[in-house]
Amino acid sequence: MNNLRQEFIAFSVETGVLKFGQFTTKAGRLSPYFFNAGLFHDGATLGQLARFYAQTLLDSGVEFDMLFGPAYKGITLASATAVALADKGRNTQYAYNRKEAKDHGEGGTIVGAGLKGKVVIVDDVISAGTSVRESVAMIRAAGAEPAAVLIALDRMERSGKDGALSENSAVQEVAREFGIPVISIASLDDLFTYLSGEGAGAELGQHKDAVAAYRTRYGI
Repeated sequence: MNNLRQEFIAFSVETGVLKFGQFTTKAGRLSPYFFNAGLFHDGATLGQLARFYAQTLLDSGVEFDMLFGPAYKGITLASATAVALADKGRNTQYAYNRKEAKDHGEGGTIVGAGLKGKVVIVDDVISAGTSVRESVAMIRAAGAEPAAVLIALDRMERSGKDGALSENSAVQEVAREFGIPVISIASLDDLFTYLSGEGAGAELGQHKDAVAAYRTRYGI
C-alpha cells in the first residue's frame, strides 16, 4: 500500500468519515464498516480530501481536460478538486449538473464550464453506478468524451443481492460498460492492510476479522 492510500485511510478514520461497527448498506448487507464522504464538511477536511483526489488523478496518468461533478455530492468534490489541482499547477475547468433543468437565466441542467474534451467524473463511491451512467450520457450528449471516474473508496464488493450476486463489482461493471478506468484514492484491500498494521492500534485492529469475513462473502 503506497503512502497516499495509507494516509487517506488514516485520515478518514481520524475524521470519523470511516467508521466501524454494524451498518446496513443500500444492498441490504450488514457491513462492518461505513464510509460517508458527506462528513468531510468543514474547510480543512474538504481541502485535504481534495488534495487526495487531485494527487490520485495526477498519479494515475489519465489524460483529462476538465472535471464533472454529478449532483449532489459530486458538485462539491469536483469543485474542491479543481481548486487542489490549481494549487498543484494544473488549472482545470469543471462543471456539474442540476437535478432539474432551469428554465430561466442561463437555463439547462449543466452549470460551469461547457463540457468538452476529455472529462473526468468525480464522485465519492460507486454503489449501483446510476450517477455515472447519467453523467456519461450528459457528457457524450455535449460532444465530449468521458475519460475516467475518480472516487474516494472502492468497496471492491460484488454487486447484486444474496442469491443473485454478480461476479463483478459495480466499479468493474462501470469500467467495462463504458471502457473507461475507475480510479480510487483507496480500496477495501487498503483498508484491510491498514487494519492489519501497527498504525491502526488494538482498538481498530479488532475489526480486522469482521472486515475479512465480509470481504470473503462479498468481495471480488
